[in-house]
Amino acid sequence: MCGRVGAAINTDLSARVVVDTQSTEWLVASVAGEKCKLLAGDGAAAGTTRMLKCAPGCALDSPTRGMGEEILVLEGVLADARTEYSAGAYLRNPPGAPGSLRSDRGCVMFVKRYPFEPTDTAVVRIDTANTPWRQGLIPGLSVMPLHEHQYEHIALVRWQPETFFQSHAHFGGEEILVLSGVFEDEHGSYPAGTWIRSPHMSRHQPFSRPGCTIYVKTGHLLQD
Repeated sequence: MCGRVGAAINTDLSARVVVDTQSTEWLVASVAGEKCKLLAGDGAAAGTTRMLKCAPGCALDSPTRGMGEEILVLEGVLADARTEYSAGAYLRNPPGAPGSLRSDRGCVMFVKRYPFEPTDTAVVRIDTANTPWRQGLIPGLSVMPLHEHQYEHIALVRWQPETFFQSHAHFGGEEILVLSGVFEDEHGSYPAGTWIRSPHMSRHQPFSRPGCTIYVKTGHLLQD
């Protein structure tokens, strides 16, 4: 999936990275109608993080051997042999998971392919548009857990306007994709479409004045 696009990018996990995916150009990824915005990786052993746009009728290739994949459908409809997954669907396929994915009507996705922990074998399918939110750690925060295994935790987090969180550090780093609204911290302001990766034990004090919804992944940026 987009394996031919671009050279290695943002492979230093000790560096903080901020990418405005809205202003990043789509690159042709394959003759099958895929376009890609590579955010991090080189397609080798470390895996890749990317935005993927599939034209109607597009069939997705499977991850390379030993890789699992994590997908958040942002627009359109993705499908497998059993059902369809609309915008908001979260899919997680461990290495060797059966089945192929396609998009009969076209879609846009956030896709991560990387080596899963050997004991992380859960196949996950969550329709986030119809899943209840839980109360977060402070008033104004709502959380929708998506997956966790060992140090790795993945969730959607909804911030009500004028919500402020305490300063904190993330063991194993933090990755954020802003899905709507504007996410903020002392380092900057990040509108919808911004992808942020912060290294192990990095610290910030997040807030949102207008409100936002974000995808958050923590604990997965530990280096050997």
